[in-house]
Amino acid sequence: MHEGAKLKQSTYVFIICCIAAIGGFLFGFDSGVINGTVDGLQESFDSDSVGTGFNVASMLLGCAVGAFFAGRLADRYGRRTLLIVAAVFFLVSAWGSGISSDSLEFVIYRILGGMAVGAASVMAPAYISEAAPAAYRGRLATIQQVAIISGLFVAFLSNYVLANVAGSSQTVLWLGAAAWRWMFWVEILPAAVFLVALLFIPESPRFLISRGKEDRARRVLDTLLPAEEAMTKLNEIKTSLARDHQPSLRDVVDKATGKVHGIVWVGIGLAVFQQLVGINVVFYYGAVLWQAVGFTEGDALLINVVSGAVSIGACLIAITLIDRIGRKPLLWAGSVGMALTLLIMALAFSTASMVDGKPQLPSGMGVTALLAANAYVLCFNMSWGPVMWVMLGEMFPNQLRGSGLAIAGLFQWLSNFGITMTFPILLASIGLAGAYGLYAVCAVLSILFVIRFVRETNGKELEEMAYE
Repeated sequence: MHEGAKLKQSTYVFIICCIAAIGGFLFGFDSGVINGTVDGLQESFDSDSVGTGFNVASMLLGCAVGAFFAGRLADRYGRRTLLIVAAVFFLVSAWGSGISSDSLEFVIYRILGGMAVGAASVMAPAYISEAAPAAYRGRLATIQQVAIISGLFVAFLSNYVLANVAGSSQTVLWLGAAAWRWMFWVEILPAAVFLVALLFIPESPRFLISRGKEDRARRVLDTLLPAEEAMTKLNEIKTSLARDHQPSLRDVVDKATGKVHGIVWVGIGLAVFQQLVGINVVFYYGAVLWQAVGFTEGDALLINVVSGAVSIGACLIAITLIDRIGRKPLLWAGSVGMALTLLIMALAFSTASMVDGKPQLPSGMGVTALLAANAYVLCFNMSWGPVMWVMLGEMFPNQLRGSGLAIAGLFQWLSNFGITMTFPILLASIGLAGAYGLYAVCAVLSILFVIRFVRETNGKELEEMAYE
């Protein structure tokens, strides 16, 4: 194949992976938009701290359901099909969250959005991993995290601009609707783009072969790989899948021993530790956190924008490193960085004093906490942010990929829900210093987990992935 044809083929692979990654953008936007709406929700629905916490965390219940069922349904109906369903759910949720008149209605729409986020969170990396050649699969799969962080950044920026134009998130902006409602409606545009773009990408060739659609799979592989490599890859996938039956959730259990496969436990560990380090406290409660230590609402929303920009930069660094030095070194190095920065944040917050019933940091410690928080975000998004999703998309054998993703995705979102729901309780009981100290301990434990249990997947074909 001449260079022009190779470039055209590589460009096509890049484009379809970027389209799948729009699901990641919406995942990030949907997760981040809530950050600037907490005050508006509390005032509009007259909810207490527990009620507000559930309003914020309710989406995550939908995420757990979406992630769990998406993997199994994608084995039956296809990766692309599930992404299309997720796009429709994103549209409905964005509109409904903005028009909600009470907590119950809001929670219903947020759970729908959560189901879309959960499905996109596992299906986008799975689709990308199954479409991308092994040589640069890590870089293409990392696009998913860049998209997630870009979605967070755009949500933070949109929230800041809308609140600034209106005067606050609770103030009426346009058409008689408060600014916090418009924050949700902004998502309608990218959700519509995602839905339309998905109609123009092919189904995963590995899924097509698993359903006996070999001719369609060959045509797709011909667009992704040179002709001679496409035929070889077709035979490799057929051989891999022929060793067993149609994928099933029962595949997570080793028939010989009756125990869950070791690789599934590793996937669960990766998914859970990504949340136990507390990253989504920064994403969901960033504005509340910074206001709690003396910043205004406008300053707090601007800090979120800066954090979002830092995250994008960190993900771009990860893209340059993930296929060079591998997944495992990025994970343990990121854990070390997060443990140190979380400890610094805990120490800084321990110096806060109560002023008018609110904690306030000394000026020097305020700057220290802000710098440590951004360093923490940098460490996370150079490591666990992108690498966890890359590994979940590629670490499972073909037979186990849908089911393994379902189980790991379920645990990821349940952990996310637990961390998000308990943060207001920790804030009220042991304070910011105690909460961040707890997350620092989890970061230390994640170092030990990576060193002991995680195996490198860099450079391996998906057909080489083992059950243990």
